Amino acid sequence: MTNEDFAKKIKDIRARQDMSIEDLAERSGVKLEVLEAMEAGEVIPSLTPLTKMARALGVRLGTFLDDTPELGPVVTRGGKTENSLYFSGREDVTNATNLEFHSLGAGKIDRNIDPFMIDIQYEEGEKELSSHEGEEFIYVLEGEIEVIYGKDTFSIGEGDTIFYDSAVPHHLHAKSENGAKILAVLYTPY
Repeated sequence: MTNEDFAKKIKDIRARQDMSIEDLAERSGVKLEVLEAMEAGEVIPSLTPLTKMARALGVRLGTFLDDTPELGPVVTRGGKTENSLYFSGREDVTNATNLEFHSLGAGKIDRNIDPFMIDIQYEEGEKELSSHEGEEFIYVLEGEIEVIYGKDTFSIGEGDTIFYDSAVPHHLHAKSENGAKILAVLYTPY
């Protein structure tokens, strides 16, 4: 799925609900300029505004990634899906990406969680914390990540997990230039 396909999906979901982009901005708390650029396919979104948008639209976060609905089980081989999306790890940076998301549940209707395989590239600089409703479970498959959670910082290595409330301001990033690969399971109420 390209950023243009993703942008079209967001616009279509909003239009089906007869919601203006201004209404979505007001209900989600995401800046109107960011929503306009996102729907034009010009920016790379981060999870925080997407989660806020999903909540305002009354859909699961994974709805933005789904292509075709499946009534039975969804099988993903080798942890990679044909379609992947690239996201920014920061809400304030919309022109760069350091997260490659592979949805492991895309197409499964009526799911309550969204599992992702995420390749994380190293990023330098100050980390801006963000928050959203829900919970996140992270299992590190390769490399090492650092999770800033409120005022605490955790180093999580291969085989380690962390499970936290996403309402607490947080930021997840690769700890070294080698990057990392994680399994992330997100629950976002809608």
